[in-house]
Amino acid sequence: MTPPQTAPMTVRVAADSLALACGADAVAATFQRAGCEVQRVSSWGMHWLEPLVDIGGEGFGPVAPGDVAAILHGDKTLSIGKIEEHPFIARQMRLTFARAGKTRPLSLDDYGATGGWRGLQKARELAPETIVEQVTASGLRGRGGAGFPAGIKWKTVAAAPCTEKYIVCNADEGDSGTFADRMVMEGDPFQLIEGMAIAGLAVGAGKGFIYLRSEYPHAIKTMRAAIEASREIVAPFTLEVRVGAGAYVCGEETSLLNSLEGRRGEVRAKPPLPAIAGLFGLPTVVNNVLTLAAVPHIIADGPEKYANFGLGRSRGTMPVQLAGNIKYGGLFEAGFGMSLRELVEDIGGSTASGRPIKAVQVGGPLGAYIPLDQFDIQFDYETYAGAGALIGHGGIVVFDDTADMARLARFAMHFCAEESCGKCTPCRIGAVRGREIMDRIISGNGRPVDAVEGLPQMHNATTAGRSHVDEVALLTDLCDTMKYGSLCALGGFTPYPVMSALRFWPEDFGLTRELVEGASA
Repeated sequence: MTPPQTAPMTVRVAADSLALACGADAVAATFQRAGCEVQRVSSWGMHWLEPLVDIGGEGFGPVAPGDVAAILHGDKTLSIGKIEEHPFIARQMRLTFARAGKTRPLSLDDYGATGGWRGLQKARELAPETIVEQVTASGLRGRGGAGFPAGIKWKTVAAAPCTEKYIVCNADEGDSGTFADRMVMEGDPFQLIEGMAIAGLAVGAGKGFIYLRSEYPHAIKTMRAAIEASREIVAPFTLEVRVGAGAYVCGEETSLLNSLEGRRGEVRAKPPLPAIAGLFGLPTVVNNVLTLAAVPHIIADGPEKYANFGLGRSRGTMPVQLAGNIKYGGLFEAGFGMSLRELVEDIGGSTASGRPIKAVQVGGPLGAYIPLDQFDIQFDYETYAGAGALIGHGGIVVFDDTADMARLARFAMHFCAEESCGKCTPCRIGAVRGREIMDRIISGNGRPVDAVEGLPQMHNATTAGRSHVDEVALLTDLCDTMKYGSLCALGGFTPYPVMSALRFWPEDFGLTRELVEGASA
């Protein structure tokens, strides 16, 4: 008599870039050699546990190939229990990342079985103006950094008297410490495609472009495969992936459009807005990945459900990315309103080094540094703007007490000088001069001057024998010029990290608080 056949154990291992970098392929191959059926799925976003292995809903991580045999023999050393009950997951309100960790990225069956395409099906039954009204009613704001209401942008494009329009997805995720766009594209690409197809219906656009940076080869490959697999589902709407070289300034919408057109990634003066004259001079919706990926939920479940999350004018959920020197780094999606302390200390577990937190930078490399005594600040657009900070793309980068804030602030000026497109003077020249001033402040007086500084007078101040007070006053004046005179956020936001570091940690510059306050007044 033949013994009954038992099905092989199913093991689920993430296949996104981070999991691969942590050795997920080797772990998956070891399970396969042991006779298991391995499914490659999206990531849960608990990055400190990667490679995270899911066996019947129970998580094990981080797993190395050498741990596989023990796990299969019942060893629970690496078990974290039921993944969905883990505090990091259980505390979240997941909409955009509702499928994270649960579905195979390129499986149309998985996507359809988890509510995929419901939004598109419903949108096809609605008038275009109704779709726009629902997006507006949801309170959805651009998640790329600007926070501009998506519904208003869509309404402008929809009203433009033109038969040819475009949907452009800004997937040029260049902020340090951010990875939510990549996770969507590598883990749930059909969600983005569905959101873009709905946007096309709403404004009358027949084609969309996804602008990706070349540093995301896995996302590029996944998105192209997903577009091909869903081509008939979203037709007549068509999609195309375009790859940029990775210039930071191409995250700015007009630079991105220039790059898409095959031209130098240089900022355009506004007006006209891209909603009026965008790609190839035609009305164009330019939205970030997270913005477009939220749309299917809004249309499928109604705008009220989405608007019920958050507070004030910051509605819906925000995928917060915890990075830097943090114990539990990963993606945490929740409604607006949590405090920075909850996000960094309770959820992130404070620093990975075990040392005290010194600062947190929110909003990418050009976001302000926030000191520990301001960690009770609520996470929403208006509160951050009022505190002189930015939410940006939702990246939070943590630094412990060994961080040199003067060097970090100097890096912001250097970054701007390196990444400036050169279109406007405040950004192009201001960042270079700012870096020079900071070098002189950090290294003290007596530093050899460059050719320009050799001039007898500059910015209404003599250059000979300039004191620290003069240098700080000059830096403050320069930052004001960059903030209010630059054409785009690259130059306009660079003063945020510089001035916040100078304001809160003057001792790292070799200065006193009284000197900085007096010079900045």
